[in-house]
Amino acid sequence: MIFVPLLLLAAGTLSGQPPATGLWARGYAVIPTPQKFTPGAGEVYFDSSWTLAADGLQPNHIAIRSLHSDLLQFHGLSMHGGPGGRVLRLAVRKDAVDTGADTAIHAQGYRLTTAEEEITITGNGDEGLLYGVQTFLQLLKPENGRLRLPAASIEDWPRLRLRFLHWDTKHHQDRMETLKRYLDWAVRFKVNMIGFELEDKFEYPSVPEAGAPGAFTSSELQEIVNYGLERFIQVVPVIQTPAHMSYVLKHPRYANLRADGNNYQIDLCNEESYKLIFRMYDDVINATRGVDYLFVSTDEVYYAGIGPRCSRPYNEKNRSLAWAEFAQRAHAHLDAKGRRMLAWIEYPLLGEHLEMIPSSVIDGVIGEESFIPIENRKGMRQLAYVSLQGSEFLFPDHLPLGSDLAERPASGADDPLEFERGQSEGRIRATYRQLAEGRFWKAHPIGVFGAAWGDSGLHNETFWLGWAAAARYGWHPGAPGPEQHTAEFMRVFYGPDAVNLVETYRMMQRQARAWQRSWDRIVSRTRGPGYGNSDGKGIGTTRYDQTLTPPSLPQLPNLDFRPGFIAQYRRLLEDVPARSLENDRLIHALQDNLGRVSRNHYNLEVMLGLAAFTGHHWRLLDSLAGVERSFHRARNAIRQNNANEAMGHLVAAYNDAGRLEVEGERSYRNLVKIFEKSQFPKGRTVTGREFLHVLDDVKDHWAGRTKDLGYMVAPEQSIGLAKWRKELRALIEEFGKRHRIPIQGLAEQRLEE
Repeated sequence: MIFVPLLLLAAGTLSGQPPATGLWARGYAVIPTPQKFTPGAGEVYFDSSWTLAADGLQPNHIAIRSLHSDLLQFHGLSMHGGPGGRVLRLAVRKDAVDTGADTAIHAQGYRLTTAEEEITITGNGDEGLLYGVQTFLQLLKPENGRLRLPAASIEDWPRLRLRFLHWDTKHHQDRMETLKRYLDWAVRFKVNMIGFELEDKFEYPSVPEAGAPGAFTSSELQEIVNYGLERFIQVVPVIQTPAHMSYVLKHPRYANLRADGNNYQIDLCNEESYKLIFRMYDDVINATRGVDYLFVSTDEVYYAGIGPRCSRPYNEKNRSLAWAEFAQRAHAHLDAKGRRMLAWIEYPLLGEHLEMIPSSVIDGVIGEESFIPIENRKGMRQLAYVSLQGSEFLFPDHLPLGSDLAERPASGADDPLEFERGQSEGRIRATYRQLAEGRFWKAHPIGVFGAAWGDSGLHNETFWLGWAAAARYGWHPGAPGPEQHTAEFMRVFYGPDAVNLVETYRMMQRQARAWQRSWDRIVSRTRGPGYGNSDGKGIGTTRYDQTLTPPSLPQLPNLDFRPGFIAQYRRLLEDVPARSLENDRLIHALQDNLGRVSRNHYNLEVMLGLAAFTGHHWRLLDSLAGVERSFHRARNAIRQNNANEAMGHLVAAYNDAGRLEVEGERSYRNLVKIFEKSQFPKGRTVTGREFLHVLDDVKDHWAGRTKDLGYMVAPEQSIGLAKWRKELRALIEEFGKRHRIPIQGLAEQRLEE
């Protein structure tokens, strides 16, 4: 089948608001949108009286099990048959629907027909049947104690063969039950590939230092893989090599393999480097039996051709040549093991050396425009790469925001963070646009890759709206529009009783972006320069920390001080009342939905924890301004020879700052408790083995700054409130002695364990 995405332009889907899809116009949410929907007359009502007829299928077929499980889980319904003989029929027939596509895509096709007495779901293959069941389950709509769905005929199949979701576990390790739940939801969105960026979350039996304490064992990884394969999802290992290898090279044993003297990249001129990398590949291959692919990454290789054993000069051409030689050898090794290689084909590779890359390698990014005609001529396939998260803190930029957050921070500090296009328009809209417009289709993509980077430490629960968009538009590019997708997602993911969650998401974004942009960004005092960015070695290497300057302390004897906090952060403080009110509305909206939704309660718990965390921040700012006002009042009181009143203001400032410390610690501990329901403790010690933490990652990776989740409170801790309060207490005690005033009401705050 030939797909011509530019027809979408003629149809007007990219100019203005795309029309609602046929199912959505009738009130039914289905993700992804089916390729063909032919409406019938009226509705079909479904209840426990229907009988299941699974023609030629084993009773434990995953489509049958998914059907029974989700009917019970989401609707409390079990089919046991009854009078009338109404039948839900499942079957596999090779050519149930004519897709005109290649064999791998064709097997994913299905036909669903619904009528008053019979519903039939027929897959071209077993996976097609499973996908047809998912569509049927999404169509069911509660009404007066029954379930209804439209009388209709649906023919459906994917546009792209491979639909990847990205699990980035550099800075956290999900629990086994979490990953299985993610796979359950992935198949509901017809995902069939997971890019599992393992880094140090796998044991690597032949390179044991590379695995973090408590990393998944070979048998545990195989268990995850098998759970996915049963659902026709391949959990594809993404192994960061030869760059982003700090998780290995930080260990002293491998110091001799560091390129350019850093932990970031391995020396490609040392044969031991290849032996190490290929042992790691083999370890992962042995623990992912049944998977056809391996993603070797080749991400941001800045130092190809640098090392004490390198004989060629380090220049643009030799750097590219070293990259290509690595790719050739990695491909040969994987090909001998029966794995197809995926790689980020980008800097520092030059077009002339792209000719050296075997044509069976899949380009995971379609990054360089000049590479597309070469890859097309070579017959190479690609993944249409879309970014669902980049540098955002706390919550992704799913939806477009107003101009109130487009300005620089209120402090006036220089902030090099700029919204890329995907952020300013919202990542859902960007994903829709990128997969509907023509650029990716200049190449010959075999799939889509929905990247959700964990560098900023976002919880994976915050990615689902974006993950569902990547899956949807990889299945059916250009349909529907991003607004409809967002609305449908809320109904499918949370259930039909959710209310106003689109605006709740937007409030989450506004809170997160306002929080992120409220800090002064200063050159890091603890971490040296980074190694580079996607444009090359040494480019954009400055690392930044977030902080605020606390109010200046008064000085004895006259309590003189330099007021500055309110003036410095005037614009930020003017915004605090509105942010606090929005935070209150956000928490109420989340609590309301937590009591309503029938699905994914934990997802809302994560958002509640983040909302409470940002809410504390607005109170912190307001209280610090209040502290400075107390210092003003204390100074004015002593000028009027009223030492008792001055003491009262000093004590009030001390107590307010103490409450801030306790509240901040409480909100952080609450967040840790919520996160660790689905994740293991970050940087944990297991059987006496401690996690080796180094401040040594490639970029300004927020989540890599601390061994544990403390990176989330690092900006607040950098203010130094504990030390500041200690100094204020000493001042209060000295002031009391000088004026012979007993100190009363000085509260020592305690955090309940």
